[in-house]
Amino acid sequence: MKDLGMQRAHHYGWPNTYVFTKALGEMIIGHLKGDMPVVILRPTIVTSTFKEPFPGWVEGIRTIDSLALGYGKGRLTCFLGNPEGIYDVVPADMVVNAMIAAIAAHANQTCSETIYHVGSSVSNPLKFSTIQRCGYRYFTNYPCIGKNGKPVIVGEVRVLNSMSSFHRYIALRYLLPMQVLRFINFILCRAFEETYTNLKRKINFVLRLVDLYKPYLFTKSFYDDINTEKLRRVVRESGDEENVFYFDPRIIDWDYYFEHIHFPGVRQREFK
Repeated sequence: MKDLGMQRAHHYGWPNTYVFTKALGEMIIGHLKGDMPVVILRPTIVTSTFKEPFPGWVEGIRTIDSLALGYGKGRLTCFLGNPEGIYDVVPADMVVNAMIAAIAAHANQTCSETIYHVGSSVSNPLKFSTIQRCGYRYFTNYPCIGKNGKPVIVGEVRVLNSMSSFHRYIALRYLLPMQVLRFINFILCRAFEETYTNLKRKINFVLRLVDLYKPYLFTKSFYDDINTEKLRRVVRESGDEENVFYFDPRIIDWDYYFEHIHFPGVRQREFK
């Protein structure tokens, strides 16, 4: 798998620091663990629960959820990424169940070191186009209410599939009008200084955010879950415990999950 952490390290010009820190951490764990088993569990994007404690439970609003709510409120009209790209997500209760299963599986072992990738990109790939389709259907059937008290009518999101198309879109839609506003503000003795400053701050924030998440938006990486599949097999062979400690993403119908579980859960969380 292509290491996304390494991508970000190269992006910011500190790959040697990242490699050294990662290697040092592994050396310390290997040196101090003694004869204890070491289990590293790496979940991907963690979303609301699939079943427990109830479907759609989520603690806080995550990045992916902020985008969904921004779209539902009519604030997000475009998105940067590959429509056919795979978004590796996993419900929170499946992550917890995988942790419990891993602890039980390695409890009586000694000197073992195992890494479990808990995700869905291999077992049950989720395309961005699926999230896009589900978001449109959900917020059309259950629209947000705007400040004017009327339902927000959402349209299909415009997807910008390259950085060049994104910069063209930002330049024509925002940067050019901002320059016009800057000129008017200068002519009128800074009468629109606050409006211009706020607009400039928001645009710069978006540009920094896109620059930060660029390695993730266009990545073609997949998480190798061979070890996790072996763990699922162990749980499956134990009988009824598979129904209790479920963490197989193949049981998820992504359309149903996002429309009837995740988006309603995030929406309910926002109102609390």
